[in-house]
Amino acid sequence: MEKVKSFSHITQNDRDRIEILLKQGYAQKEIAKVLNKSKSAISREISKRSLETGIYLALSANAKARTKRLNSKYQGMKVETDTVLQSRIVKEMKQGRSPDEIAGMLKLEGFEIGKDAIYKWLYSIYGDKYCKYLCTRRKRKKKHKKKTERTLIPNRVSLEWRPEEGIHAQGDTLLSPKSANTTECASMLVIQKTKLMLGNRLQSLKSENMLWSVNHLLKNVPVDDLTLDNGIENRLHEQFLIPSFFCTPHSPWEKPLVEQSIGLLRKWCLPKGTDLSTISEQTYQNYLNFLNHKKRKSLGYKSAYEVSLECGMITEIPERVAVQYRI
Repeated sequence: MEKVKSFSHITQNDRDRIEILLKQGYAQKEIAKVLNKSKSAISREISKRSLETGIYLALSANAKARTKRLNSKYQGMKVETDTVLQSRIVKEMKQGRSPDEIAGMLKLEGFEIGKDAIYKWLYSIYGDKYCKYLCTRRKRKKKHKKKTERTLIPNRVSLEWRPEEGIHAQGDTLLSPKSANTTECASMLVIQKTKLMLGNRLQSLKSENMLWSVNHLLKNVPVDDLTLDNGIENRLHEQFLIPSFFCTPHSPWEKPLVEQSIGLLRKWCLPKGTDLSTISEQTYQNYLNFLNHKKRKSLGYKSAYEVSLECGMITEIPERVAVQYRI
């Protein structure tokens, strides 16, 4: 006896072939052999899905099958069909129990039901009147935003591989608040030896903008390497003019100087929450000029410009610019 393959539903394509074979006069046994189905499956299909006139039409049969399948189960059926279980769930919810608690308690008592089944019933037309006993009071499942796919920085080199010798710099970005609804931001690079601050205003955090800013700022400054965080704006680090090294994820303390410098800028000129789209490039440069002229205790009460001039990083000290600042 020829073995029939394991069970599978009869598809639209199968029904089209059944209709054609019936019109050509084939018997049900022969149709079952052609479709590799059991004779009983073909018999049930023809008897249940045929029209009242006894004629079998594939489109009509498929519509009947689809309707039956859609109505075979409905949302919340497991709870709705068990009145004892349903009354127990409602009783516990009125006492302040969550579906998770109730499912756990019922499993200990021998009931085979999970929290998802209870939520399905509550979110259906049969149980939505009991959603008022949920802590959220929601009648529908909360839709979660689709997470954006994280893009890894290629060929990143850990900070622990950075040479001890050399002139190091640290980099980071300043962002506008979310409430500003803008992509405007700014870059900041700080040279560790002299605490000289450099930066640019950027239209957005696109890696191309960061690439331009880093190369533009370091073109005439003798720096050996750059320490960065793992922001995606640094994705093109391999095209920087100097080697880049990356902090451990979520470890801003590994580049403390640039974090402190941003804090200094926030304290004196750009308080947190400032919309950077309202700050021009010239204004931003004036703020950096103001901070680079400040006398620093850590530099022996010299300014970053003065120390940079002594080290040969710059050839002249820019004139001090008066700015509107705040503390």
